[in-house]
Formats: sequence, C-alpha cells, structure tokens
Amino acid sequence: MEPEVFVNIFRQALWLVLILVSAVIVPGLIVGLIVAVFQAATSINEQTLSFLPRLVMTLIALAYGAHWGFGKLMEFFIAMVDQIPQVVG
Repeated sequence: MEPEVFVNIFRQALWLVLILVSAVIVPGLIVGLIVAVFQAATSINEQTLSFLPRLVMTLIALAYGAHWGFGKLMEFFIAMVDQIPQVVG
C-alpha cells in the first residue's frame, strides 16, 4: 500500500466532484449573468428577478444531467471496487 495510490484515488474523486458540480452550477451562472446584464441595461434593481431563472435553469440542468452524473458516479464506484485487491494486497 503506497501513499501514491490513495492520493490518486483522492484526486480522481475530487475531479469527479468538480465535474458534477460544474455541470449544475455553470448553466445557472450563465443565466444569472444574462439576467444581471438585462437588469443593468434596464435599471431594474429587483433582487428576486434573477432567482427564478437561475432556479429553473438549475432544475433543468439536474433533470437532463442526472442520468449522465449517476453514470459517472457508478463508473467511479466500480473502478474503486475493482481497485480494492490492489490497495489491500
């Protein structure tokens, strides 16, 4: 059991978390930026105006990306289970 194995597993897990979170956050961020530009152009200073479009976009991203995300999580889990003999033995 070398420490490099655990560091590699931890790196893979963090990369997977970064990818999965980005798939949900980035679309909401883009919609929030578009709404902010619209608010700046029209001088509308309503704080709740940007909340609903970001919420809807986040739910859409979750709905369309859930299958892909769970597939990635399952691939990672299967890879971790396959590595158990290498780590233990």
